[in-house]
Amino acid sequence: MCVICGCGDSQTTITAFDDGHVHTHADGTTHAHGPSHDHAHAHTYALDHGHDHSQGHDHSHVHDHGRDHAHDPSHGHSHDLQVPGRDSQTIALESAILGKNQVLAERNRGWLAAREVTALNLMSSPGAGKTTLLERCIADLKGDVVINVVEGDQATVNDAQRIRATGAQAVQVNTGTGCHLEADMLGRAMKLLNPPAHSLLVIENVGNLVCPALFDLGETARVVIFSVTEGEDKPLKYPHMFGAADVLLLSKVDLLPHLRVDLRLMMDNAQKINPRLKIFPVSSYTGEGLQAWYGWIRGSLAETSS
Repeated sequence: MCVICGCGDSQTTITAFDDGHVHTHADGTTHAHGPSHDHAHAHTYALDHGHDHSQGHDHSHVHDHGRDHAHDPSHGHSHDLQVPGRDSQTIALESAILGKNQVLAERNRGWLAAREVTALNLMSSPGAGKTTLLERCIADLKGDVVINVVEGDQATVNDAQRIRATGAQAVQVNTGTGCHLEADMLGRAMKLLNPPAHSLLVIENVGNLVCPALFDLGETARVVIFSVTEGEDKPLKYPHMFGAADVLLLSKVDLLPHLRVDLRLMMDNAQKINPRLKIFPVSSYTGEGLQAWYGWIRGSLAETSS
C-alpha cells in the first residue's frame, strides 16, 4: 500500500502499437514479425512499479542535474514536515518515494529538453473530457503540430485506440490499481514513442483530482481539465491540483445554458488557489475558446525550441 495516496502495488503495463505480427509463447516471451497485415497489433510490456513501498528499502534522495533545485510544493515533497498524528517513519518514507520519483522526473525533463519536445501533463477527474478534447486538438492542429500521446488509465487500451484513430501515435500505460502516473512510467513510455524534435508530447494522466498532482513527471507544463458540470467549489475542495497547475481548461462550456453554474465564480475560486493560473473556457464540440488554447500551445512550443 502506497503511503502517499493509498493505491495498491500492482504490475503496470505499457502497450505500444505497430503493424507487425506478435507471437506470445508459453513462457511469456513476446516477439514481433515484420508487417504482414493491414491492421495494427499491440505489444504489452510489464513494468516494474516505480518505487518500493516496503519500509525496509532504503531510497536515496539525490539531485544531480546541474542546477539549483527548489523544492516547489507542487511537486509534493514532504521534507521537514510536522504532521499531527503521523510518525516520522511514515513521513520519511513519503519523502523517499517522492524523492526517487523526482530524480527520475528530472531525467525525463533533460531527455525532453535535449530533443526540444514540449510535454503537457493533462490531469482531471474521470469524465471531464480529456480524451475528447485531445481528439479535437489533434484534428485541428494536424499538419501544424506533431502530437504524440501517452495514455494513462487503470485498465483497457480504449483511449489509446481512440487517439490512434486520429492518426497520432499513442502508447497506453495501465496502472492496475495505481491512481496516477509516475516518472518511471513516463520515461519508458516516451522512449517507445520516441517523439521527434520540436513536437508536442501529451500525457493523459489517470482520472483523479488528487494524486497526479503529487508526482512530477518531468513535464513542461501541467494542465487541469475541469468540466463546468463539476461545480464552482471544486478548486477549493481540491486545492493542490489547482495550485500545481499552469493552465486550467474549463471544458464543456457549451452546456452552460443548461446548468445552474456561475462560470465567473468557478474561475475566481481557481485563481484564489493559484493567481498565476491561465484559464481557457473551451468546448470540444463547438470549438469555443480553442483558438486561444492553441495559441498558448504554439507559444510553449516556440519557447521550448528557443
